[in-house]
Amino acid sequence: MKKNIFLAASLLFSMSTQAQIFDIIKSAVKDKTGVDLNAPVKNNGTATSTKTTTTTSGSNNSSANLGNLTSTQISSGLKEALSMGVTDGVKKLAVTDGFFKNEAVKILMPEKLRKIDTTLRSIGMGSLADEGVKLLNRAAEDAVTEAAPIFTNAITSMTITDAKNILLGSNNAATSYLQGKTQTQLFNAFQPKVKASLGKVGADTLWKNLISKYNTFTGQAVTTDLNEYVTTETINGVFKMVADKESGIRNTPAMRTTSILQKVFGAQDGK
Repeated sequence: MKKNIFLAASLLFSMSTQAQIFDIIKSAVKDKTGVDLNAPVKNNGTATSTKTTTTTSGSNNSSANLGNLTSTQISSGLKEALSMGVTDGVKKLAVTDGFFKNEAVKILMPEKLRKIDTTLRSIGMGSLADEGVKLLNRAAEDAVTEAAPIFTNAITSMTITDAKNILLGSNNAATSYLQGKTQTQLFNAFQPKVKASLGKVGADTLWKNLISKYNTFTGQAVTTDLNEYVTTETINGVFKMVADKESGIRNTPAMRTTSILQKVFGAQDGK
């Protein structure tokens, strides 16, 4: 009996001592770090839940902004931006020096014929080579107006789904869409026009003369399809101008000169 009482007393004393030691440790931790070990532990699930809610809310900003726009507004805004790009681009290119003095779209000597350029300059016929390049650009300037109705057709046929995807796409998403829809049509429409323009400005005659002189001087037989080359380069120039306009409207609020452009691309700013 006495033995049991002694054991119980020892156990109580031991537990009491441990409790005192824990109290001392907790007090020391609080003094050193400011952390109160007696404070209730926060529920990790609640913290995680709050964080997730905040993140989700932030990621929906784009949807919320676009949610204020109707499908018709989105479609109208994209069509207007593309129409402006095409109109401005064609207008700037379809004038004297529109291609020739615009380094971004200037048509250079065809790669296959660059050795002709070098050879002609080496024998003092650089001015003839320069004239040849100028006339290629003149043909493009004359032919480029063929692009407008083809582009208009593609823009008119844009669907609501196309418009939404384009709005949230890259800086040249609209131009890429237009390119995919019109590339073949443009080439087929441009080829006869470019051929006529090459003849109209005298480029075909001059180039036959250039190539003939080169072949006589070198004993070679160089040929190239100038019509295909100028057609391709003219189309590339138009798309370059449209892409520049699209990027400007997307990234520069001052270029959004109509209310629909301001509304649609203002919503796009938050994506």
